[in-house]
Amino acid sequence: MADPSIQPCPRVTAEDEPLKALLLPFETGALPWPAQGTIAFLRARDGWPLRRHPLANLRCEQGFRPLADGLRQAGLDAQPELQGAGGAALVLVLPPRQREEAQALLARAVDLAAPGARVVAAVANDEGARSREKDLQQLAGLDGTLTKFHCRVFWTPPLAGPRDPELAARWRVADAPRPILGGRYTSRPGVFAWDRIDPASALLAAQLRADLRGRGADLGAGWGYLSDEVLRRAPGVAALDLYEAEARALELARGNLAAHAAKVALGFHWHDVTTGLPADGYDFIVSNPPFHAHDRGDRPELGQRFIEVAAQALRPGGRLLMVANRHLPYEATLAQAFGTTRVLAEGGGFKVIEALKGARR
Repeated sequence: MADPSIQPCPRVTAEDEPLKALLLPFETGALPWPAQGTIAFLRARDGWPLRRHPLANLRCEQGFRPLADGLRQAGLDAQPELQGAGGAALVLVLPPRQREEAQALLARAVDLAAPGARVVAAVANDEGARSREKDLQQLAGLDGTLTKFHCRVFWTPPLAGPRDPELAARWRVADAPRPILGGRYTSRPGVFAWDRIDPASALLAAQLRADLRGRGADLGAGWGYLSDEVLRRAPGVAALDLYEAEARALELARGNLAAHAAKVALGFHWHDVTTGLPADGYDFIVSNPPFHAHDRGDRPELGQRFIEVAAQALRPGGRLLMVANRHLPYEATLAQAFGTTRVLAEGGGFKVIEALKGARR
């Protein structure tokens, strides 16, 4: 089991400006908060602006595990994906930056709205607010807009389905999983490096050796590229656990690794690595850790936390293979957590580091 001394990485404490903007129409009286009926919240996040309203009927969709955990810790119902259509008295949306994913999410929001219900969305100005506002207007029409907190919040009139059903259908298809890289993998918009092999992961993959064996883990596995490379290059691997915080990426990884399932015991875990791992005794761990938060702010402490968690989860003599931006301050954390470290390769602004865990004292 994971060491109980492991504590989760601190969460961002800055004000959530898009969330504040999203609730602004209800604060000003421009829109009423429904007295009854389900309220659906897509890409939901917890925060004080939300708590100012009755939340007993709120149903939250959030596929990013740290944010989903935050909602659940606040006593809210949160799922990676809401099921059903057409029954919500109000649909709130915080669209992501990626265009295809955001457009498909707006189409889903309209589908979730009951007859006469509204969709309300908010986007930061530097995250494409005007574009998403035009998207919703084109799809379902607009009944109002407010600007504040460096964001735009905009909403539909009472709805009876999309104004342009063909456009909604095209947006859903544009966000669907599809083959990439000549059909070798399946991916979809919105996940990290969704249509390519990112250079950092490629540099790490080139350093993977055939002597990896036993039981391993991939921390921050994404849609499964590094795990696939491990299993292609190291026939001695008997089991591999993938830990990934983004639910839609993890589901892609299941499909991308399906060909290995007959030979290797695979585990797929929707999990926030910074809280520690539910298992230990790994012989090796590979990782291309994140260094941005969900709001795209630099968070080098995320990578540092991944290193600490890996050290706890490896057996004595176990090996961590990780890649990082060359400028990130990981050396002190590596030196404290591991007995031996060395740089295996550098290129393109990245470095691949091997760290060996010393024997327990």
